[in-house]
Amino acid sequence: METQPDPIARVAAISTGSVAIRPEHVGPTWKNTYFWLLTSTRWTAPRPINVYVVEHRDGLVLFDTGQDRASVTDPAYFPSGPLGLIYSRLAKFDIGADDTLTARLAQLGYRAADVDKAVISHLHQDHIGGLRELGRSTELLLSRPEWDSLAKPLPEARGLLRSHIDLPGLNWRPVDYEPLAEPELAPFTTGLDLFGDGALTLLPTPGHTPGSLSMLVRRPGRAPLLMVGDLTYDADLLAAGKLPGAGDKRRMARAVADVNALRAHHPGLTVLAAHDPNAAALLESALTAHNGSHAPS
Repeated sequence: METQPDPIARVAAISTGSVAIRPEHVGPTWKNTYFWLLTSTRWTAPRPINVYVVEHRDGLVLFDTGQDRASVTDPAYFPSGPLGLIYSRLAKFDIGADDTLTARLAQLGYRAADVDKAVISHLHQDHIGGLRELGRSTELLLSRPEWDSLAKPLPEARGLLRSHIDLPGLNWRPVDYEPLAEPELAPFTTGLDLFGDGALTLLPTPGHTPGSLSMLVRRPGRAPLLMVGDLTYDADLLAAGKLPGAGDKRRMARAVADVNALRAHHPGLTVLAAHDPNAAALLESALTAHNGSHAPS
């Protein structure tokens, strides 16, 4: 890729508000998810709800869409009863009027209607909150297993708020992974090259949910970026092989090991998580490291 022109004009992070979660959620913890969820008495400091914006020559791409402001203004947004109690113990959101996806994109000079593709790491509510704001022509990509999980019984009990996902007029495209022939992507053997130029590649990283995925961003002469959704809440914990407290531990362990093995081919790989407080600084450091330049990227 070093000899080719850079197909990416810009990579940026925006945050659609903040969320406090349980320390056990961040992990690592030996406790069962429902045990810590029902017994924990502490909250973390507010953490970002990150959306990553990639301006590719063939279209504007989002990785996730953040949290819907209606989740803090509409009393009926979440389920009621015992299930609603679970949601209230899972997270506390702070989302201002200027924290909508539309407002945050406008700060970068984009309109929501400009978004060509939105890659959804998984279907939890703090990753699909901007769906209502996107243009109906925006292609929404997620893994086939994640899409199929929406049709299984009791989606709300599994963190999938179907009434905020299955909206009329949306342009969903479930992704079926294809074989990857690039040795430098090992141990990943399947994925999806989004534009056919190697710049944006979707990789399966299940565990947090059955179909969670990540997006690898590669640019000539730069170390890659890997946007991982909720595979981790702290890039340092992931690098140490430590797991968060929610999800299928066995599958998460495999996905974390795969990501860390990918570093063998890309020692400068920067991991960008959805709720890592250091993610914006990590991205800025990665962007300015290129040839010692401090120009916007």
